Amino acid sequence: QVVLKERHHGTMEQWNIPFCLWLNLLFSLSHTVLGVYDEFCIKANAKSCGECIQVGAKCGWCMDPGFLKQGEATSTRCDELESLRKRGCSSTKVENPRGSQRALKNKAVTNRNKGEGKLRPEDITQVQPQKLTLSLRSGEPQSFNLKFKRAEDYPIDLYYLMDLSYSMKDDLENVKNLGTHLMLEMSKITTDFKIGFGSFVEKTVMPYISTTPAKLLNPCTGDQNCTSPFSYKNVLKLTSNGQEFNTLVGQQHISGNLDSPEGGFDAIMQVAVCGEHIGWRNVTRLLVFSTDAGFHFAGDGKLGGIVLPNDGKCHLENNMYTMSHYYDYPSIAHLVQKLSDNNIQTIFAITEEFQPVYKELKNLIPKSAVGILSANSSNVINLIIDAYNSLSSEVILENSKLPEGVTIMYQSRCKNGVTGEGEMGRKCSNISIGDEVSFTIRITAKQCPKMGKPETIKIKPLGFNEEVEITLNFICECDCHKDGIENSDICHNGNGTYECGACRCNEGRIGRQCECSTNEVTSEDLDKSCRKDNGTDICSNNGDCVCGTCECKKRENPEERYSGMFCECDNFNCDRSNNKLCGGHGHCECRVCICDANWTGSACDCSLDTTTCLASNKQICNGRGTCECGTCKCTDPKFQGPSCEICPTCPGVCTEHKECVQCRAFGTGEKKDTCERDCSYFNLIKVKDRDKLPQPGQAFPLMHCKERDANDCWFYYTYAVNKTEKEVHVVETLDCPAGPDIIPIVAGVVAGIVLIGLALLLIWKLLMIIHDRREFAKFEKEKMNAKWDTGENPIYKSAVTTVVNPKYEGK
Repeated sequence: QVVLKERHHGTMEQWNIPFCLWLNLLFSLSHTVLGVYDEFCIKANAKSCGECIQVGAKCGWCMDPGFLKQGEATSTRCDELESLRKRGCSSTKVENPRGSQRALKNKAVTNRNKGEGKLRPEDITQVQPQKLTLSLRSGEPQSFNLKFKRAEDYPIDLYYLMDLSYSMKDDLENVKNLGTHLMLEMSKITTDFKIGFGSFVEKTVMPYISTTPAKLLNPCTGDQNCTSPFSYKNVLKLTSNGQEFNTLVGQQHISGNLDSPEGGFDAIMQVAVCGEHIGWRNVTRLLVFSTDAGFHFAGDGKLGGIVLPNDGKCHLENNMYTMSHYYDYPSIAHLVQKLSDNNIQTIFAITEEFQPVYKELKNLIPKSAVGILSANSSNVINLIIDAYNSLSSEVILENSKLPEGVTIMYQSRCKNGVTGEGEMGRKCSNISIGDEVSFTIRITAKQCPKMGKPETIKIKPLGFNEEVEITLNFICECDCHKDGIENSDICHNGNGTYECGACRCNEGRIGRQCECSTNEVTSEDLDKSCRKDNGTDICSNNGDCVCGTCECKKRENPEERYSGMFCECDNFNCDRSNNKLCGGHGHCECRVCICDANWTGSACDCSLDTTTCLASNKQICNGRGTCECGTCKCTDPKFQGPSCEICPTCPGVCTEHKECVQCRAFGTGEKKDTCERDCSYFNLIKVKDRDKLPQPGQAFPLMHCKERDANDCWFYYTYAVNKTEKEVHVVETLDCPAGPDIIPIVAGVVAGIVLIGLALLLIWKLLMIIHDRREFAKFEKEKMNAKWDTGENPIYKSAVTTVVNPKYEGK
């Protein structure tokens, strides 16, 4: 069961592994494989062309007899194609067979409308192509497109399989008129429709039924008249006569059993495998399974003493299943296999009580659906129509068992541009009649089968009878293999087969020309010829002595190789420049760099080309230096740069760069609108104050600059050329003159006016005092000088009147 579940339903979701994780894993593995193809080719130790081409799709075999250098083993003929070309093997001498594909039957899908006339089922094509052959080389995928188009008016066979246990009594009454009604409804979908009927109860052994004679005749209780119990009965073969269906179903009677689960799996198995008795055609096949109970499955037969597994074969005699007492119930996986092999789509019409159970069963059976029956099956027609539309709107591709080492991947292109990969690439949903979808199928062989014989696989959409038959031919040998010369004299007097430019030694022989026996490999005499200058090291410790000849070891990096008669040479121990072997301008031969044209030096790092030293005036190094290895060495210390044209300390440098520094640092100046275009030739570094500016004494010349902008603000910067980069350090704040302070000025003016006023008043007062004092002094002087007459004035009369009080006594 587990195996079949994985085969049919082992989706990544059911394994609880996110699809994106699988995708990332495949992506990483693919890149890993691609990244180590070179290693695989050279490390595979392929002794023949056939072994080489099975290592990987990028591996080729050089057939040139003179290709191998001294010390190189035969297996080094197998290498990555580009590496072979670099090593000097002509493309005409490289054996590199490629896979191919050819369509043997490629009939186009049918384009047909319902009213265009009836076609035979075999004349309708829904899958394209139908047959093709693929030639597979190991590691090289072959892809092809598969089209599927849901045909209009495609024939349908429907078999109604009903539980006739006593609990389904009221359901039987409604099914008796199902034939004509269902024929009428299905005529809206197809003009070619057939319907059949079968029934089941249970195995006719204890403890599933009562085996007393009375109960065998009538298993029902009371006055109920029931038919004898049975396992499965094919009541009506598929027919297009709906009235015949009604008549025969109307003659059926309810039966009974003891336990609740029913023997429906026995009935489904017989319906699937007894195609001739049922009358299945190669058209859409629908099986409607109607019950109100659960089911028995493999292992439950032990309760009745039945231990033989179900054999999955037809055992109908007189339309009755006769081996229910002999074979156990089939397992779910067994049913899945038989339903899939016979392209049968199952519709479970069950009561609501058992919906969870049958939904789980649906997840295990591909192309199946679950519908809820009403209490008396009155909605069965709508249930069938809905389930059919659901099943037919989804296409799921399934392939037969793949040969060992062969993998298959799917990519779907569904309706409305929806695409899918991985497991989701197998299916498309929401397909309407007339819709066309396509799948890209990629088949890859990881190795040749042991026998190398062709294999056949089949791919088909589940539930449909059409399929694609694919014949796989495996490329296990090179084309030059068939031209091989057995027991060739080239291979040391016939000790091997000369094929594809090399000897393939017979058993027990080794060596490039099969010149040695395996018994002679450790001979001391042979080892002497592998020591350089009679030294102690065999093959310079870089190889093995085989038949008196050094076969050099392989390195981890396939680009690195030992060579020479004593493996004393290699192509990876030469001088390096810029961490590149021979500076990337030559190749290493026996630890010496062989430089390309216009390059010299022990590491090929000195260019002889002087074009890189030309200045803008077309002079070499601007006439102020010499060109050495493609680089200017300036003889004038004031000049520097790649062509000795930059003079950071020459007069005019500050004025030259003023506008660009101003626009980039402060967003002002004449070039502020074109700053990004005209002023991106230097690196700008802002500092907080002048003390942070670089000071003279650096390893490169430096110019200090002080410039003024339109607002009379000063800005300070330095200009220098550090190797090939121009650097400007600028103080991030402008040095602007301070503006007048209004308040002190106004206060000063007011104070000045007040003080001047006070001063004037004081001066005036002082002058007045001086003037008064002078006048007073003059007056005093004149007074002193004046002479007055002392005589009394006769006219003068005293203003004082004296009155004497007569009463005053002088006290």
